[in-house]
Amino acid sequence: MAETSDGVGGTESGGARGPARPLPAAQAPFDAIGLSRRLLRSIRSGALATLDSDGTPFASLTTIATDVDGTPLMLLSQLSAHTRNLLADPRCSLLFSAGGKGDPLAHPRLTVVGRAVRTDEPRVRARFLARHPKAALYADFPDFGFFALEPTAGHLNGGFAKAATLTKAELLLDLAGAEAIVAGESGAIEHMNADHADALALYAASEGAAAWRLTGLDPEGMDLLAADRTARVTFPERVGDMGALRKVLVVMAAEARAKDEAPRA
Repeated sequence: MAETSDGVGGTESGGARGPARPLPAAQAPFDAIGLSRRLLRSIRSGALATLDSDGTPFASLTTIATDVDGTPLMLLSQLSAHTRNLLADPRCSLLFSAGGKGDPLAHPRLTVVGRAVRTDEPRVRARFLARHPKAALYADFPDFGFFALEPTAGHLNGGFAKAATLTKAELLLDLAGAEAIVAGESGAIEHMNADHADALALYAASEGAAAWRLTGLDPEGMDLLAADRTARVTFPERVGDMGALRKVLVVMAAEARAKDEAPRA
């Protein structure tokens, strides 16, 4: 019988029968699901692995956004080798790597495996361009198109001795009961960016001062962008309608303002 690590590694050992294997996310001794979803929402570019016509793995760099539920989104040109590969065989994977100073392997990264499908959903276009405004220059070129990576599984390496596998349900957010948030997202984003830039700065205070703009909303949190910097701000509780969203945003702004104004020892 396999033995489970003592909680430090988040791996399952098969002893002499084979190498250690990552634990399922639900059994990992750290918040594997939360970390994975933060990586999905905050990483704007990553390595896309596709299969060449002879089955050779082909890795390339692409920009990434996410749909409301966290589905990875890409804007790809048919002139690119990876797009031709996907049109012939949609199986692929995306690597989301946080990066940072020091040893690159000390920072968390997530590999999402699945199938890429072409999509003309207007919301996909809006969310991608909100995350990558400069892409508006070429998004409507006839050879470009939007693709969604429909996940089948995920593999998280959270840093040294932290690993876990994830199912599609663990990677993506269940939007049942949150239809009002999806429908009202664009209006809420426009309103917050136009009238509440001060509140956005408060929400992202831990990420440093910057001209933050809201690019996406979902029941679990919001995505912010300042030039090339991103911030993922999670709500203290899931919201399912616009009334609940407004209340949460007001409370979060008040708490952040009070913390900012508190006297420092």
